[in-house]
Formats: sequence, structure tokens, C-alpha cells
Amino acid sequence: MGIGNVSKRILLGRKLRSSQLGETLLPKRIALPVFASDALSSVAYAPDEIFIMLSVAGASAYVYSWKIGLAVAVVMLTVVASYRQNVHAYPSGGGDYEVAKVNLGKNAGVTVASALLVDYVLTVAVSVSSGVQNAASAIPAFSGHEATVAVVLVMVLAALNLRGVRESGAFFAVPTYGFMIGVMGMAVYGAIRAAQGTLPDVESADKIVHPAPGYEGDISQAAMIFLLARAFSSGCAALTGVEAISNGVPAFRKPKSQNAATTLFLLGAIAVTMMLSIIILANRMGLRMVDPHDLDRLTNADGSALPKGYDQHTVIAQISRAVFSDFSPGFYYVVAMTGIILILAANTAFNGFPVLGSILAQDGFAPRQLGSRGDRLAYSNGILILAGFAIILIIAFDAEPTRLIQLYIVGVFVSFNLSQLGMIRHWTRHLKSEEDPGARRKMFRSRLINSFGLAMTASVFVVVLLTKFLAGAWIAILAMIVFYAILRSIRAHYDRVAEELVIGDSDQMMPTRVHAIVLVSKLHKPTMRALAYAKASRPNVLEAVFVDTDGVSGNKLLDEWDAQRIDVPLKMLYSPYREVIRPIVDYAVEIREANPRGVVAVYIPEYVVGRWWEQVLHNQTALRLKGRLLFTPGVMVTSVPYQLRGAEVAKERDEWEFQRARPGDVRRGRTRSGR
Repeated sequence: MGIGNVSKRILLGRKLRSSQLGETLLPKRIALPVFASDALSSVAYAPDEIFIMLSVAGASAYVYSWKIGLAVAVVMLTVVASYRQNVHAYPSGGGDYEVAKVNLGKNAGVTVASALLVDYVLTVAVSVSSGVQNAASAIPAFSGHEATVAVVLVMVLAALNLRGVRESGAFFAVPTYGFMIGVMGMAVYGAIRAAQGTLPDVESADKIVHPAPGYEGDISQAAMIFLLARAFSSGCAALTGVEAISNGVPAFRKPKSQNAATTLFLLGAIAVTMMLSIIILANRMGLRMVDPHDLDRLTNADGSALPKGYDQHTVIAQISRAVFSDFSPGFYYVVAMTGIILILAANTAFNGFPVLGSILAQDGFAPRQLGSRGDRLAYSNGILILAGFAIILIIAFDAEPTRLIQLYIVGVFVSFNLSQLGMIRHWTRHLKSEEDPGARRKMFRSRLINSFGLAMTASVFVVVLLTKFLAGAWIAILAMIVFYAILRSIRAHYDRVAEELVIGDSDQMMPTRVHAIVLVSKLHKPTMRALAYAKASRPNVLEAVFVDTDGVSGNKLLDEWDAQRIDVPLKMLYSPYREVIRPIVDYAVEIREANPRGVVAVYIPEYVVGRWWEQVLHNQTALRLKGRLLFTPGVMVTSVPYQLRGAEVAKERDEWEFQRARPGDVRRGRTRSGR
């Protein structure tokens, strides 16, 4: 086994057969952390964004935080209820894309796909960046190097996902459940201390939040409504990841739809409980927080400026430090689990993006390579593409969640709206043909849920656009337009190729004449093998062709040709400018033009080597020549390989790898002979 194969097996593990796909299906206890980690982890930064937005009007605006949190919770539960209808109606895994495509048409489907692809990329960038920012508050070495650390973590996540969904899911389950236990435990312990009257304030409680310019004193009702709308739209980041379960139904164990619906319910209940608990505790404990880029609005109680290099900790970090003031391990546990879950939340996108890419590839809207499974039955190409896009974003925005969050959630609400509209049409269509009263009642109820969900998500989408467009959402919208154009262009290309490849009457006609030419660089064994193979094909005309660039090598070859008494005529093409490829191409075109219904067969002798560096030393002219001839109509190119001794070494290495016993071979009765 070569070094490359050894490294690949260490990184990914042993290969899995296609028949082992069923072994990778997930039970609910693993599916929850795999598909819900994004939505669950958003409670670690959604409250931060709510408080940061409200701080524009000063700390007095924090009184609205729990109301905004409640509004976000209502929207989330509505979306969860709506998606429970989706997973039952469309269990194939297409999710929002399939719902929109089937019920609203291909253009709507591609629009949803474009929005989701952008949102998945942003999910990875935001989650990892937020996790690194949390970790930097506890690990000083990360400060100033957040982007570099985030890029490394994205690469690690990609490597883990390349090992397969089930294996990566088992790895991510422990920290996800650990995060749930930490946050819920913090909320319960905080409630107990509050009931006992011993709940302390957070570290920022003694700070003063000064309103932003334009918000001093009494502000207008319109300005306050706009401010609350901005805080609400930022808090709606908690809804990202909800759609991932509907896209990943095929990864669940049977009954797939029921298990997916149950996981959705658990996701909604847990996420809402944790988010509201954090917001209520933050209010009760006097939290003060402003935009990290506007720290001059935060001062000490006496009005003095904060010390240089002041580090504003996240909401969860401040609450956990205060709640566990008498039990420091609890604080470190919560902070550690929060940092880990924020990074691992990107795993939701690493499961959703490749699956959506494979479905788009099947429909012809994405390169077909995205539909191929890797050694571990994961969609490896999609995983690598997602990691690449996320790394570009992280570097471009320097791993700052507050800047990235402005691009966030626009795409997911586009998919929410079109999905709900598609489901309404789905139920309306089925009601026309359904006569069973019980089934009709269920359909009416489902349509009502989706209608309410559409009303809610459409309202939020309008708010998001109005409040975030100039703040950076326009970049996400532009990216969706670009993705849409790319997907449509790919489909148009595949359609043109399919139309061009339809068999016609002329395609079944035999060529009237085959003119074969064997390219000769020198007289040796590869040349003789190519001549023999060309003879065996019995062309109408066979000749050898040599390009003479110096006037000397041609005469020498003619003498050798006559000495060997080769019965194939040798044609000399003189090249005064020392070109080799152009004379051959021009000669092939000349033959083709002389007989348009004939075929020119070009035989090229090639060395077969065993080591990668040997390839650099051979076959370079042959590769360039093939590249030119492939674009010449009526010219067929045939490579005639000649195995050098080094190729035998590679062959023996491959045979040893094939014959080597592999795990499970004896149990399955698939023993191999040999070593």
C-alpha cells in the first residue's frame, strides 16, 4: 500500500461497501445531536445579538428582551410544527427543495436550493467563528488568531465528516448532550438560587450602557419599533438548522418519517427552553452588553472609561460565572461545552449541504461528482466544497460572528417561505382527490399549520430584509443570485449535451474509410507494439508518421526502418520551426478533409510507469498531442501502452493490497489467496 493510501485509511478508516449503507443509519439519540446541533447551539449567540441590538437605546430597552425571546420562540415552534408536516409528506430527503420543486416548479426549487446552499456555508462560518470567540475568552493564546484557529477547526470538521455520518455523529453526540445538560443545569441552579435570594449579579451589572447617537433621550415610536424589529431579526438566528432534519430524513432509521418528526419536536422544545432561560436569567442578573466594535458606549458606574483591552464576555459566560460563583467547575464546564457545541454545530451543515448537493446532481443542477459517495459512503465532494467556501468567508470576515450574523438567516427564511407555500399547495391538491373524512380532517389541520407557518415566516422575512439589508444581508442575497445562475447554467449545459447526444440515423452508418497513422518518435519496442495493434485493426490505409525537426534524426530513422524491413510505409513531416504537435494535427485534418465521411485513427505509443515522478519524465508530448486531437472532428485517438519495469513494481503492490486480508473477510467467507 502506498503512502497516499496509508494516509487516507488513517484519516478516513477502512472502506465501506455500498451494501453497508444501512449500517450508517442513525437512531434518534444520535440523530438529535447530528441534525439539531446547529439550532441548539444558536441559543449561545442569539441572546447576545438580542441584547446587543437593544443596547442601542440604552439598558432601559433590555426590558423588551424577554418579549422578543418569546416572539422568537413562537416562530420557532411554528416552524417546527410545519416541518413535521414536511417530513411525513416528503420523506425522501429533498426537504424544502423537493417541496418547492414539486409544488411550485423548478425555478422555485432552484431558488430554495440556492438559499440553502448559501445558508449552509454561513452556518459553518458563523458557528465556528462564534465558538472560537467563546474559546478566546478562556484561552488567551487564541486572541488575535481567531481566523487561523477557525480555519483549522473547519478542516478538522471536514475530516471527521469524511469518515461518515454515523461515525461523526457518535463523536458529536457527547458534547451536544453535554451542552444541553450544562445550560439546563445552569438554568435550574440559577432558579434555585433566585428562589433562595442568593442569585448574584453578572460581572457587567455595574456598567452603564450609553445610547448610540440618535437614540439619546426620548426616541420616537417609529425608531423604537425599528430597533425592536432589528433585535427580533437577529434573535431569529435561533431558527437556523431547523430545516436540516427535513433534508436528512433518509439518514434516520425506520420508521424514518416518525423518527424525524420526533427529533424535530425534541429540537424545538429543548432550544426554546434553553433560549428563554438564558434571556430571563440575563435580565434578572443585570446583564449589560454592547456591540464589540462600540465598547466606548459601555462605561463604569462612575462614568469612567473601561480599561484598555477590556474583554466583554458572552451572555452565557457571564451568567454561568455568576450562577456558579460557589462552584467554579460548573462555570468551566458550561463555557467549555458552549465553545465545543458552537464549533460542532457546523456539523449540521456538513450533513445538509452534501445531501442537497447530491439531490441537485441527480436533477442535473449540480456537477454529477456531487452525487458520488466516498470510501465511507459520505458525499465527500460536497463536504470538501462546503469547507472551502466556509474558509473563504472566515478569512474574509476575520472570524467575527457579529459581522457574519448580518448575512445570516436570510437564506433560511427564503426556504421557509417557499416550503410553506409549497406544502399549502400540496395539501390543497390532495384534498381535491381525497374522500375519506378522517384523512381530509388531517389534511385540513396540516394545511392550517402550514398556512400559519407561512404567515409567521413571511413576516419575519420582511423584517429581516428591512433591518439587515444594508447591514450585510445584500451580500447573502447576491450570493443566492449567483448560486441560482450557476445551478441553472449547469442544468442548461446538461440539457444541451443530452440533446446533442441523441442517436440519429447518421450515427449508425459505418465510416467509408479508416486511415490509420502510428506516431513514431524513435524505433523501439513501444513503436513495434503500436504498429502491430494498428495492423490488427485492419484499417484501409496504415502508415507511420515521424516529425523531423533537424533533418538528421529523420535520415537515421529511415536507415533503421529499412534495416528492420518493416512493411509499413514511413511518412516524414518536416518541421523547420521544431514544432511536433502542429504538423501532426495539420496532417490529420488534411486527411479528414480529403475524405469527410472517413475516420482518421491516430495510434500513440505511451510508457506506463510505476512512480508519480516518472510520469513527469515521460509522455508529456503525447498528453499535449491528445489534448489537441480530441478537439479535431473525425479523428480517433488510441493510446497503446507499454509497461516499463517500474510499472511491474506498482502492479505487484496493487496485487498485494488486493490479496491482503481485510476486516470481516473470514466472517463473510471472502478469503483471498496469497499473502
